[in-house]
Amino acid sequence: MRRPARPSPRTALARGLLAGAVLDALVPDPRRGHPVALFGAGAAALERGVYRDSRTAGAGYAVLCTGAAVAAGRVLRRAGVAGVAAATWVVLGARSLRAEGRAVHAHLLAGDLPAAREQLTHLVGRDTAELPAGEVARAVVESLAENTCDAVVAPLFWGAVAGVPGLLGYRAANTLDAMVGHRSPRYARFGWAAARLDDLANWVPARLSAVSVALAASLAGGCARRSLATALRDGRRHPSPNGGWPEAAFAGALGVRLGGRNSYGERVEHRPVLGDGRPVEVADLPQAVRLCATAAAVSALAAAVLADRGVWWSRREQNPPRS
Repeated sequence: MRRPARPSPRTALARGLLAGAVLDALVPDPRRGHPVALFGAGAAALERGVYRDSRTAGAGYAVLCTGAAVAAGRVLRRAGVAGVAAATWVVLGARSLRAEGRAVHAHLLAGDLPAAREQLTHLVGRDTAELPAGEVARAVVESLAENTCDAVVAPLFWGAVAGVPGLLGYRAANTLDAMVGHRSPRYARFGWAAARLDDLANWVPARLSAVSVALAASLAGGCARRSLATALRDGRRHPSPNGGWPEAAFAGALGVRLGGRNSYGERVEHRPVLGDGRPVEVADLPQAVRLCATAAAVSALAAAVLADRGVWWSRREQNPPRS
């Protein structure tokens, strides 16, 4: 009996991306021992050994950590569909993102503002201790929007164009940015390379995320035309080169405005306003969560199509040697 033919690398990649997205929707992250957390622990240990207050040291650190993730991806991709699915599940964060949004909403509905503020710290880095309910809701929507790019669209895009090495390499770069890419006396120089690498890796996905959110808006009770128009008009206003695109798309889809005063300890930022609707309300959170979930589904389908079209595969795989 002849064995069934193995799927081509393109088909295996497309199937694995879809399977991994389904796993992310159904299987919760482990509370301990998540591979991304283990990577972060290893990167933190390495930082303690190589830290110097210089851009050169930081660049070497970023290259070493990201390169290790890419190398692991080259090994894992040999497992075919199963390897792609496992890597996709590891790097996606859509399910966890939606769960945190729902949890904050539940606390607000129960009238427990202190619990909502505490839950919000799982999503944002700003100070939450004094936020009123409306500002808590705004922070949730902004986090859902930004992380729709960082935790969904971007990893799927890099998976589609670069396979498992792209999936793991992107997640490594994004994790390093969260760890050392912020502006502080310790990381202003050392974290510069990690921050710029993350900006570069998210440049295309951030703009694609605006398209994904706009497409998802019509399925999630929002306005697709207003979502895309707001992204095109306001996406460049954000201080981040990428963060404004998904946030503006969310603002337009929901008919709200985002941005305003954010406090980070002793540092206060006044973010430009994105969107021209009303202020965010607690009642907007369920629709924002649905928009995030729908955008994730749209992005997974688009990534599978992109992968199956053959954007990623090696020349050797295009022209395998004859036996």
